[in-house]
Amino acid sequence: MSLSFSLFGCKTGLIEPGDDIVDRILASVGESGEIHDNDIIVIAESALATAEGRVIRLDDIMPSKEAIRYAESFDMDPRVAEVVISESDEVIGGIPGFLLSLKDGTLLPNAGVDGSNAPDGTIIPLPLDPNASAYQIRKEIFERTNRKVAVLIIDSRTHAMRLGVSGVTIGCSGMAAVSDCRGTKDLFGRELEVTRRAVGDCIASAAELLMGEADECIPVVLVRGLDIETGEGEGIETIAPDECLFMGAVRKLDNRD
Repeated sequence: MSLSFSLFGCKTGLIEPGDDIVDRILASVGESGEIHDNDIIVIAESALATAEGRVIRLDDIMPSKEAIRYAESFDMDPRVAEVVISESDEVIGGIPGFLLSLKDGTLLPNAGVDGSNAPDGTIIPLPLDPNASAYQIRKEIFERTNRKVAVLIIDSRTHAMRLGVSGVTIGCSGMAAVSDCRGTKDLFGRELEVTRRAVGDCIASAAELLMGEADECIPVVLVRGLDIETGEGEGIETIAPDECLFMGAVRKLDNRD
């Protein structure tokens, strides 16, 4: 196990729709030195979604009756509510300003749709397929540099009953995002039965400390020195809502007579 590792924040400048994200990554990483084998390239979802052309002009959105109802109930712009509905697999509920959504096996506010770090009058949903994007970026980095790396696409999220945000991995290629600790022993020799480590989320949270949430313009972080095997592993394992402690408990309450 590694006793230390390093993170390098990489400034890319303002990313525009249609930019070659790999070009921007390689140019930004070059300021911190060349990429090494087994490096982990961490990329902010908003920068990737922007490069992929996912920027939506609110003036182009016509809200539905459902969106208007949500907007009235939760004090939202109905155009934003419309985009959130279209990006969600299911809307669970909400609080003023936000809808709580299920999307791609995760629970998150506004289905990841965000207006921060977006041009005036626009909002940016999550990348269309973060896992596919992570794979393509990793593949192109290898083709251009001959370096075998892992790529994580990350977002910042709130967590149940906690103030503030931390990092979460939404796309992964080239490593296991979750490490299975079952079968290993604790300090007193007891075998772990359920523990899994959200390695991708831990890396995402560390990277968030460098990326920031405002005008830092550091959407790429290079992670080096972690004792993690890279080269294989795609996607992120999720669990069904009924198996989730939070969602499962809520749904059991909803289903009570």
